[in-house]
Amino acid sequence: MARSRRVEPPRPRVDSLAAVEERLGVGIDPELAVLAFTHRSFAHEAGGIPTNERLEFLGDSVLGVVITDHLFRSRPDSSEGELAKMRAACVSQRALAVVARELRLGEHLLLGKGESATGGRDKDSILSDTLEAVIGAVYLTNGLEVVRDVLLRLLGPSLAVAAELGAGLDWKTSLQELSAELGLGAPLYDVDGVGPDHDRRFTAHVVIAERVWGSGTGSAKKHAEQEAARTAYAALREYAAASAAASSAADS
Repeated sequence: MARSRRVEPPRPRVDSLAAVEERLGVGIDPELAVLAFTHRSFAHEAGGIPTNERLEFLGDSVLGVVITDHLFRSRPDSSEGELAKMRAACVSQRALAVVARELRLGEHLLLGKGESATGGRDKDSILSDTLEAVIGAVYLTNGLEVVRDVLLRLLGPSLAVAAELGAGLDWKTSLQELSAELGLGAPLYDVDGVGPDHDRRFTAHVVIAERVWGSGTGSAKKHAEQEAARTAYAALREYAAASAAASSAADS
């Protein structure tokens, strides 16, 4: 009797890996990149190939070490409880999903047909898990110092807001408070949706004092508004800093 040969499952490929690396600012080992984007739903349909869950486990730990170390060194006067709240804000599912959308990781996810059809590419839970897996891949490829630089760059805005708000990180609330502080009035959100109900995409623009300060997209209106608020917050902080510098120079 002839022996039955084990049939190898198809090997997935991540499209446009170069684009992902460009947005990250670092290279990733190709094998690790494929693994980082392989969701369990795809792995199941492909015959039980490895998933990104081990890399996610590693990336979660690396993320925790980097953010904890940064907060400990940069906030010498903060208590343990305050540091814990700031860390929780920075590594929350929502905060990581925002960064994943900025990197457009959802475009490269390897998902099963069912998960893809139900909007898995823009789910906070899947995006945050994928970002952690990518962090794990960056760490294994480049080492701790490189992944530290990448994380502090990507999470810089979250770190800045978390220092002020603790675990209550919410970009819309943060933007509203900053706008009021600068005397510019309340932000207004202009949101448009396109596409069929099962695959609808929303684009939001933030208007403050008759000027558009930021925009964002998402599969849900609230996601688009949060992303728009995040970009507007960064722009408004930059504007406030430039205005303060100009005023100081004029007075001197």
